[in-house]
Amino acid sequence: MAKAEHFPVIVEEECIACGACVEICPEVFSLNESLGFAQVINPGGGEEEKIQEAMDACPVHCIHWSDEMPD
Repeated sequence: MAKAEHFPVIVEEECIACGACVEICPEVFSLNESLGFAQVINPGGGEEEKIQEAMDACPVHCIHWSDEMPD
């Protein structure tokens, strides 16, 4: 897999913890039920197309691409 030039980030305040991103791309996203939102657990861990599919499936559109690796 080629090195990603951008990374997925979740705007946690907007996330409704529906789990759609986790269902589509569990190698990148995880649902933190105790905090009430999804998190990016492995920003470079999935294929870009699969990550984009998860972004498109998000009902509140809180997942975006960033040019910087998240902390």
